[in-house]
Amino acid sequence: MRHFAGEFFLKFKALAVLPAIMLAACSDAPESVGANATPPLEEAAEIKAPAGEYRIDPAHATLVFRIVHMGLSHYTAGFSAFSATLNFDPAAPENMNVSAVINVRSLTIPEPPEGFHDTLLGPDWLKSGDYPDITFTSTRVIRTGARTATVEGDLTLLGVTAPVTMEAEFVGGYPGFHPHDPQARIGFSAHGTLNRADFGMTQYLPTKASPGALSNEIEFRIDAEFLGPPTPPEITEMNYNQ
Repeated sequence: MRHFAGEFFLKFKALAVLPAIMLAACSDAPESVGANATPPLEEAAEIKAPAGEYRIDPAHATLVFRIVHMGLSHYTAGFSAFSATLNFDPAAPENMNVSAVINVRSLTIPEPPEGFHDTLLGPDWLKSGDYPDITFTSTRVIRTGARTATVEGDLTLLGVTAPVTMEAEFVGGYPGFHPHDPQARIGFSAHGTLNRADFGMTQYLPTKASPGALSNEIEFRIDAEFLGPPTPPEITEMNYNQ
């Protein structure tokens, strides 16, 4: 059971990083010059969403992570409560920034044995009493294509802050339309990996003597939509569909 708990906790860490990374993905990237210059994000991705502050839509967001368990499977878990703020500017992606907060106690795991969930949230693993949140703040975004970017940032977990990098993709966006969706909306997907040992999570690390322990590397993925500025009154469902 200890091995299983360790695995789950590791996944949790990966997941924490996840939400913040995804938000940063839409952030900045240097523009190239000349005939092969990368077009502005708005033109390349054909988005109509305006610049401004966007906040995550919890009804359309998921954060999951996975860790190798005993060399047998990729144990998968996630978090159900997290928030994020993104300053979006399709004309100047390099000026974007994102921050995210994950509620540690919202950890979700499949069919946990009795007491296992509390063990993971307790003093041996996530220490949710002392560290109720996992946070991420982007520091740099490097555009790699019309819809993709590498996002760098600082992740704070268990009171330790370390750099984390992820790959992000802009999925789509629009200015919204009355009366059904009266705010601008954009969507991103991001994924990456982190080493749990960087944050002091050293339980059950693989060794030559014990290759079947929990992996040090944790994979994470986040998919989310963000709500932005109110839709101008003249934008109706009718002209949106034209």
